[in-house]
Amino acid sequence: MKLYSKHHIVTSIIISSLITLTATAIICTKIFNAKNSKNQEKAIFSVQTESGTENSLKTNEASDIPSIPVTNPVSKYTADEMQNINVYEKCNEAVVNINTQVVGVNWFLEPVVESGGSGSGSIIDPRGYVVTNVHVISGASKIYISLSDGTQYEGTVIGSDTASDIAVLKFTPPAGTVLKTIAFGDSEGLKVGQKVIAIGNPFGLERTMTTGIVSGLGRPIQNSNNTIIRDMIQTDTAINPGNSGGPLLDTTGKMIGINTMIYSSSGNNAGVGFAVPASTAQRVVNDLLQYGTVQRGIIQAELVQINNAIANYARLDVNTGVLVSKVVSNGNADKAGILGGTQAVRYGARNPRTIYLGGDIITAINGEKVRTLADYFSLLENKRPAETVTVTVHRGKHDIDIKIKLVSEK
Repeated sequence: MKLYSKHHIVTSIIISSLITLTATAIICTKIFNAKNSKNQEKAIFSVQTESGTENSLKTNEASDIPSIPVTNPVSKYTADEMQNINVYEKCNEAVVNINTQVVGVNWFLEPVVESGGSGSGSIIDPRGYVVTNVHVISGASKIYISLSDGTQYEGTVIGSDTASDIAVLKFTPPAGTVLKTIAFGDSEGLKVGQKVIAIGNPFGLERTMTTGIVSGLGRPIQNSNNTIIRDMIQTDTAINPGNSGGPLLDTTGKMIGINTMIYSSSGNNAGVGFAVPASTAQRVVNDLLQYGTVQRGIIQAELVQINNAIANYARLDVNTGVLVSKVVSNGNADKAGILGGTQAVRYGARNPRTIYLGGDIITAINGEKVRTLADYFSLLENKRPAETVTVTVHRGKHDIDIKIKLVSEK
């Protein structure tokens, strides 16, 4: 029988414990590695793509576990939508609603106050100046201007110009009120196809925005007062009743036109709207603010547009241009030597009027062709009183250049 000392017994217990701990550690490590290997295999061979299909990713022993790319959240608005939203947020508070009252007559022929027209306008100065159309405030005894926050003020007319259908109004906000304004943009560089945006109050609704493109440029349009408005912007942007006087904007939020009218048999938008260009509006507004009227140079003569009927009847050798029917006695045309007609005839089927044949025919101003009345007015639109222009007239069978000093409208 083998005997063990106390020292031997303690040593044996320590060695046994170390062997047991080592074996336990090895077993746990193998179990952990096995589980981790299964998880890696799942990550490698079962990656779900955004389209919902399962892709197999190839790897090798030396490669790391591939990471799944995280995509950035997609914006809920397109670039075009964000452009529209930015323009609206920038400009809508500067667009006002205009309502008028007019004086009518009741059954007993007594004067009574009635509701007039309504339209839109743009605040162009923080002191309370508003630009709109003349026809929006036509015949008004009182004008009310409503802001985006619902406040309403009574407005006064600073000046109006029927030739461009532009009027400037003024209201007085309380002290300390900060008004949003819209700045004029550049209408000279407009291109057909360029995107434009209209903000207004169609049918009395609050600040509605529509979008479209520039459909045409330089359009002469005759309004309900038989006034020809020159160089109009044509657009397919929806311009309905109530939009009149509101801004036509470019994509930066600058006012490149003032919405004026639509061409429609029903009175509603038909895809053909017109706006006064900013180049004209800005000049007219500056004159109205400074003088109360527009300083526009004119030739003192009554004019008729040549057409085939007139050319054939009068046996003219031209069928375009502007016929000088009469000149004002001692006026600038008379003094310059332009001749009016002498043969009186009735002209027109629906509204016949008397015109005079035999006078000069204006064919150019400062070397630029005049084929129609619209051409004639367009070429004089930016001319000031006291400016001198060279007018080319066709007299007999010859062209003559005559210098004329323009005078102001009276």
